[in-house]
Amino acid sequence: MNKFFERRYVVTAIFITIIVTLLARLYYIQIVDDRYALYASKNVIRQFVLYPARGPILDRNGKILVQNEPIYDITVNPKEVKPFDTLAFCKLIGIDKAGFDKRFEKARKYSPNHESIFEKQLPAELYASFQERLSEFQGFYVQPRTIRTYPDSVAAQFLGFIGEAQDRDIKRSGGYYRLGDYIGVTGVEKAYENVLRGQRGVRNLMVDSRGIPKGSYANGAYDTVARSGERLTSSLDIDLQKLGEKLMRNKLGSIVAIEPSSGEILAYVSSPTYDPNLMVGRERGNNAAKMYNNPYKPFFIRPIQAQYPPGSSFKPLSALIALQEGIIDPSETFYCTGHYKAGNRWVPCNNGEAHGSVNMGRAVAESCNGYFSMVFQRILERSGAKYTEAEFTKWRANVMKFGLGTRLDLDMPAESRGNVPTPLHYDNVYRKGGWRASTIISLAIGQGELLATPLQMANLECTIANHGYFYKPHLIKAIGTENVIKKEYTEKNYVGIDPQYFEPVINGMQAVVENGTARRSKIPDIIMCGKTGTAQNPRGEDNSVFVAFAPRENPKIAIAVVVENSGEGAHWAAPIASFIVEKYLKGKITPRESGITVDYFANANRLPDLSLYERDLKKERMRDSIRSARADSIRKFKADSVKKAAQIKSVKNNKPSTWDGLFAGRRASK
Repeated sequence: MNKFFERRYVVTAIFITIIVTLLARLYYIQIVDDRYALYASKNVIRQFVLYPARGPILDRNGKILVQNEPIYDITVNPKEVKPFDTLAFCKLIGIDKAGFDKRFEKARKYSPNHESIFEKQLPAELYASFQERLSEFQGFYVQPRTIRTYPDSVAAQFLGFIGEAQDRDIKRSGGYYRLGDYIGVTGVEKAYENVLRGQRGVRNLMVDSRGIPKGSYANGAYDTVARSGERLTSSLDIDLQKLGEKLMRNKLGSIVAIEPSSGEILAYVSSPTYDPNLMVGRERGNNAAKMYNNPYKPFFIRPIQAQYPPGSSFKPLSALIALQEGIIDPSETFYCTGHYKAGNRWVPCNNGEAHGSVNMGRAVAESCNGYFSMVFQRILERSGAKYTEAEFTKWRANVMKFGLGTRLDLDMPAESRGNVPTPLHYDNVYRKGGWRASTIISLAIGQGELLATPLQMANLECTIANHGYFYKPHLIKAIGTENVIKKEYTEKNYVGIDPQYFEPVINGMQAVVENGTARRSKIPDIIMCGKTGTAQNPRGEDNSVFVAFAPRENPKIAIAVVVENSGEGAHWAAPIASFIVEKYLKGKITPRESGITVDYFANANRLPDLSLYERDLKKERMRDSIRSARADSIRKFKADSVKKAAQIKSVKNNKPSTWDGLFAGRRASK
């Protein structure tokens, strides 16, 4: 009996201990630690991503090039959707019943239990009426966003556009981006994505059984604030950009203007262009498809992607190299008969025009092909014809110091290199030792295999204006409130030509405008030094080219203009350049001689035959299809190879080893 009473006390003590422990734990959970209350509340909490506004982009004078406006994405969680009036829903957001069914099925396939985008970029006016009735549509939510808007509709190729992050973007970002996020696709939007995008925030809200927000969760203790993207200040002058785009209307080509003393790009015109507002909103996809299929390629960024023979605009560079190498003297004359003999060929000089005895200044002013061909041959054959390749290699290296044949590292994606041909190229074409200066004489006048982008041509003028150096061109001059510029954009890049050799070349370039081929483009009260070019074009009429800088003393602007299929540089490119230069230096354009007006050039249509470009577009699309098919085949082959390797490895891992088989056999024999 005593033992029974003893056991009763022990059992009672155990129960009391358990009860006290449970009560203490319950007190801790409910009073001391709020984690469990938070966990229990998760089923009534909705987490809203707060998307930051992208940073605005300004021109060099603080005028807005791109800013933001609010839009709203409608999201849906299929599991939470209850029966509702779908016709009323469709009417509110501007879609039809078939469109609703398609969108809902897509969301259900994506995930029946998770939220996804149902309709993108609802404008503010539609959102206002939809928001009033949102409570009727359980399972549907609204996500505030912003999209870009362009007040002046200019500089599309510079600004670029944004789009939804693709799988490759999400993968590269290490998970930062998610489906439905926006990312810079082209232009400055892409180049400065990390600066412009800002930082996302999160807001946690309590919701009722119908998903309607009822207030902040935990007093905002777990919320984070969205941080807007940084403001970018570009180097562009919006007034200059507008004028350039007006002058290049109904033309193919480009204008690039640079400030020689800094490398800041003042105008960045690509024609044809497009209204950047077409690449935002609900019609973005349709608009993009139309432009993608436009044979004149408005998405093609001509200032940095188009590659043209520089033509006669290359001649000042040829003269500078010859002067530095001691091949010629500025006063030395060559006799031009109207034709120049290159090997067994007779090459005409400017349609057979005989210039007679010409020195360097006059050769530049009158664009004498014979003079520069003879100088080029003297450079390459100064050590004898059999050393042509070695001398050409030196000549090529000197040309590339001016930024030709290489990227200038512009702060934009997709910059082309241009082309300065290599000795190997000519070895492959003519066999090694099978070519001489006369074989490649077209390089002397900026033709043949020599190619340059408009940016490279304008940069060449900066080098001449600065008497031997250039700053790398760039388009962004400040990030936020700080003048954050890469160090490489503040360094002088010397080209290996002594300063004293520039004056005689510049004298010739001044004469081009004063009384030479570009005299009709002379600007009142401004000394502009330039060079016209008529570059051969395999598709139709020659390209019209003009390069220049002004004023001569303390230059403020260097410019390159290319108008495709428009003949001589003096007829189209030079007048257009003169308007840009005068507008920048004077702030206005003064009257010129009869016919030289902004309206005349702005209204002129120089678009080439569309059929030529349609054929090129078809060929390009075919090449794209072949590349895509080839890439798909390679991916499939790699996937099959990996799969097969895994199978072989699996078989090897499951197969008994030689020793295992040996011992197994011995055991069986026993």
